[in-house]
Parts: sequence; structure tokens; C-alpha cells
Amino acid sequence: MLGLAELIQVTRRAGERHGCVATIGKIRVTPNAANAIPSQAIGWLDARGPDEAWIRQVAAEVEAIPAAAVFEESFTPWETFDQSTVALLASELDDAPILESGAGHDAGTLASVGIASAMLFVRNPTGVSHSPSEHAEFDDCVVGVDALATSVKTLLL
Repeated sequence: MLGLAELIQVTRRAGERHGCVATIGKIRVTPNAANAIPSQAIGWLDARGPDEAWIRQVAAEVEAIPAAAVFEESFTPWETFDQSTVALLASELDDAPILESGAGHDAGTLASVGIASAMLFVRNPTGVSHSPSEHAEFDDCVVGVDALATSVKTLLL
């Protein structure tokens, strides 16, 4: 468990040093009991950044932890959204600010087969994403759905 704690701290600092967002968002502890010393603690590293070399540097720093063994489960490169689609979505929301997300998951999958993509973000008062603290007001969601529906109609015409 102490090794996992070190892994979490090194991950955060390495990400900051190399211009990436790096977290340990999933863990598995065995036996996972309140009154037992863990025999094994596993953490999944998620590192995202605009340069693959930076991500690899983060992984190398994590791998240098004596208690860590790093295995690459998957890798998706940083994906840049299609700028014309981004502009269309922004125009549907009174020229809302354009945010970079570095979304590698869905956008990367779509781009790999030649499909342009962009993301529509709905206002989140907490400013926190991928967390239990993430929240959006109903009215903001309605505005987002309307903008998405209008954009899809425009793209299909």
C-alpha cells in the first residue's frame, strides 16, 4: 500500500513536470479488508498530453519506482478535433469558448477511421470533470442538447 501511495504521488508530479495530466484513477487492493495488510496493490496510470514523448517520460518516472511494475494496457494518441466542426458547435452557443480536451478515447477512435469529431462541453459550476463532484444544471444540459441537435442537422444537410 505504501508503494501505491508513492506511485500516486510520483504520477502527479511527473505529469506536472512533463506537461501532461497524469492520475491513478483505478486501484485494486488485495485482500481489500479494513483490518488486513495488503498483499498486493495495483494502480492504473492514465497519462494524457499533446506529445507522446512527454507521456512516455511520465511512464518512465513511474516505472523507476522500486515497488512499481508498469505494463502498457492501451495507448491512444492525443487527438485534435476537426476545426470546422468545432467552429460549428461554438457558433451554436453564441461563440462559446473553445476548450482543448486532449480527448484520446472517442475522438481518437473516430479519427482512426476518418470521421471528424468535436466535443460539446456543458457548463459545469464545479469545474471538475470525471469526478463525483462533476455537475451540470438541467437548463445548461437543455442548451447543450439543443446546440447538438442543431449542429447535427447542419452537418447532415
